[in-house]
Amino acid sequence: MNAESNKSLIKVAAGVEYLGQNYCGWQSQPDQPSVQGCIETALSKVANRKIEIVCAGRTDTGVNASGQVIHFYAPADRTEKGWIRGTNSFLPDDIAIVWAKIVPDDFHARYSATARRYRYYIYNFRYESAIHPRMTWEYRPLDATLMNAEAQVLVGKHDFSSFRASECQAVSPMRTIERISVIRKGEYLVVEVVANAFLHNMVRNIVGSLILVGAKQRNVGWLYQVLEARDRTVAGTKSKADGLYLDHVFYPQHFELPEKPRNYLQQLAEI
Repeated sequence: MNAESNKSLIKVAAGVEYLGQNYCGWQSQPDQPSVQGCIETALSKVANRKIEIVCAGRTDTGVNASGQVIHFYAPADRTEKGWIRGTNSFLPDDIAIVWAKIVPDDFHARYSATARRYRYYIYNFRYESAIHPRMTWEYRPLDATLMNAEAQVLVGKHDFSSFRASECQAVSPMRTIERISVIRKGEYLVVEVVANAFLHNMVRNIVGSLILVGAKQRNVGWLYQVLEARDRTVAGTKSKADGLYLDHVFYPQHFELPEKPRNYLQQLAEI
């Protein structure tokens, strides 16, 4: 839909949380469950008309989100609270709308974003747990301080071909990482990466390499060599999807988007 055809409609932005284990990823796929498909179906029931949504960033199979952002055009007969409660009543338990706001027509969930933050959560203990929050389990002891120090070579604008999936369709491998950190909280590690945009599987490939560094299976300086090689085959194995969350999308302040609810995973990332 374009703005010209939606003069009688309002534009709504919304924050979305989801666990990705039961979905083929964000994007709708024929005969497969997707996060996008579930949300569009739920919104269409509330609006009593077909609703199409645009997201800030598409996530892969199994990847989660605690700060995804979408926008859509809709009739002006619902309050922001009505969109949240109504839509959630039609969504499965592992997807939820957590805020909604009427926005100006120049807002775009993807193109208005200035940066995106991913967080990767690792449960680092010798035995697996049945009750820890949804994250990746790693039994090898990891040196978070060493991982954090090595990760700093990735900050700035670089060719990230070594951390790019072979099926990545991005025109250029150049991306700018604004900041990256690895912190430990007891048995938990949090890897945080903020960038203008990401390549396919970029964060999972970075984390897979950092795990080798933290387990001291690679020497100091190895990550720089991987970056400079611009060759995916020299980097570590891609880490699992279950620990990865699209945590936050940054927008210009003048849009005045609501703060997302503070969840238990955020407490692990607080220094």
